[in-house]
Amino acid sequence: MLKVAVVGASGYTGVELLRILHCHPEVAVTCITSEQSAGKPVADIFPTLRGRYGQILENLEPVRVAEKADFIFTALPHKAAMEVVPTFVKLGRRVVDLSADYRFSDASVYERWYEPHMNPELLSRAVYGLPEVRRAKIKGAKLVGNPGCYPTSITLGLMPLLKQKMIDTTTIIADSKSGVSGAGRGAKVENLYCEVNDGFSAYGVGGVHRHIPEIEQELSLLAGEAVTISFTPHLVPMDRGILSTVYARLAGNTTAADLAKIFADVYEGEPFVRVLPAGSFPSTAHVRGSNFCDIGVAVDSRTGRVIVVSAIDNLVKGAAGQAVQNMNIMCGFPENLGLEGLALFP
Repeated sequence: MLKVAVVGASGYTGVELLRILHCHPEVAVTCITSEQSAGKPVADIFPTLRGRYGQILENLEPVRVAEKADFIFTALPHKAAMEVVPTFVKLGRRVVDLSADYRFSDASVYERWYEPHMNPELLSRAVYGLPEVRRAKIKGAKLVGNPGCYPTSITLGLMPLLKQKMIDTTTIIADSKSGVSGAGRGAKVENLYCEVNDGFSAYGVGGVHRHIPEIEQELSLLAGEAVTISFTPHLVPMDRGILSTVYARLAGNTTAADLAKIFADVYEGEPFVRVLPAGSFPSTAHVRGSNFCDIGVAVDSRTGRVIVVSAIDNLVKGAAGQAVQNMNIMCGFPENLGLEGLALFP
């Protein structure tokens, strides 16, 4: 059995990791930390875990965590991960980090959008953990930077078009909607029920959202040229889920049926990407609680644009599920192990 630690388990991503790992036949969760709730039973913080997890939440002491686990998930805020990941790596532990701290190949890009990087020397050793793009490199990685939720939905939606050179990369517009859990579990006025319920609002408008450089990094690598996008996220009054609608001008004459076949060919054999038939489009309700990314594609012949719609659960394929998928690849397990659950519907 692989001994696993979940570091920073008191947030939504942490509990989602515990939910998924409980069903993983090759994993034993041997350490769970939380600075805010140390000393309390994890089931007191998350009643959904009662009868399944009896552990007491521990303070984060990196050396002690490494003594208890062979594999470590760090579900910490940005910067907090940088303070402990180097110790885990130095002690020979494999790590999947769910913050943004190890997603960028260029420290200056990270620092422009976040803050000074405390250990930029690790960035060259970290692998960006989008399995559909980086599977071979993930397989041999010791440190994986788990992708953000918006970047996952947008990159998977555009990958076939970029690989086939089918769009004008200067025309990409991404319009995404997210459930409130994407903002985390911390108390914030703008996330209170009365603030969110019956509302639908944009935020991070005008090219200022922190996921933009991550999205552009990955799209540029796929396109083989620098890509700049227009990206606007929106907050929807639902618990979880992301729906991204992405627009771009087609480089040639292509039908929706042609595109559906191209997408199906690119993603053939991928365990967690489902390409819908021409004329069908995804819903967040159909991926809720699962590790699937559903994709539909259309052509607007009037404008010469392609429209790609992708749906993921932001806490699963957008975070914890993808992290477990990366663990499976890194450890030589079947990629879908522990992740075969279907969406919760209705």
